[in-house]
Amino acid sequence: MREVLDRIEKTGIVPVVVLEDAEKAVPVAKALQAGGIDCAEVTFRTAAAEESIGRIAKECPSILLGAGTVLSVEQVKKAVDAGAKFIVTPGFNPSVVSYCVEHQIPVVPGCMDTNAIEMALEMGLDTVKFFPAEAAGGLKMMKALAGPYVNLKFIPTGGVGKDNLCDYLSFRKVIACGGSWMVKGDLVRAERYDEIERLSREAVAAMLHLRIGRIQVGSMCENPAEHADLLHSVFLTAQTEEGAEAEGCIEILTDHLERALYHLEKQGIAFDMDTAVRDGKKMRSVDFKKKAGEFRIRLAEK
Repeated sequence: MREVLDRIEKTGIVPVVVLEDAEKAVPVAKALQAGGIDCAEVTFRTAAAEESIGRIAKECPSILLGAGTVLSVEQVKKAVDAGAKFIVTPGFNPSVVSYCVEHQIPVVPGCMDTNAIEMALEMGLDTVKFFPAEAAGGLKMMKALAGPYVNLKFIPTGGVGKDNLCDYLSFRKVIACGGSWMVKGDLVRAERYDEIERLSREAVAAMLHLRIGRIQVGSMCENPAEHADLLHSVFLTAQTEEGAEAEGCIEILTDHLERALYHLEKQGIAFDMDTAVRDGKKMRSVDFKKKAGEFRIRLAEK
């Protein structure tokens, strides 16, 4: 359970995919992965769900695949047999959750009030889906619910899109957001896989929010807003030799360091973990292995 939730947290976004035609399952999954998202929840709202999960599990084994809108134990069994690695339910169904817990199947039940949350806690769960997020009061309501339950984490779903994704992710008790804006039904039906990839890449970029922080040259340090295009040039020049002594440091800020590491490493960018600075168990900064000329590049969480 923990391993799956940790992976979901590093990914940060869980696309909620409704597939009416199993033939489109693999192209959709590949478009999501090309856009930087290697996690998906295929909902059991259609007759094609089970076959779609099976096809994705076979053809895209590196994707973390879940089954959503699961309403019965029978659907849990079908989803897991097809290759789903986690189960998501719209509400708290005691029989479904009990079965998943008993069989050590990661499950994230939908909870929108204290009664459902306390039933989830009683089952030993520490992460729930806050659903329907916007209709149930949005971020303000979720923060109010989080108050009495200090160890509870959330995956808000329902009304989450590109315009409010970062607002939800800014709350530290949110491990990821579920949403369908990058895999809308009309895009899937029209086979607009290029657009699914573009929207996925756009969502990842917004989530990571990489931007230039301080630039240090010797003892001089700046924090200039005018270097808006420097981040792009940093990555273009990051393939220089590693041997030169660094004379300065370019700091790149992100809202979530562990998540940024996960996504950047998937792009082949390596980090020197010996340079990691920690505050207790939490990593605060780490240097890229490659330099930009004679500049060290440091990734830091703001």
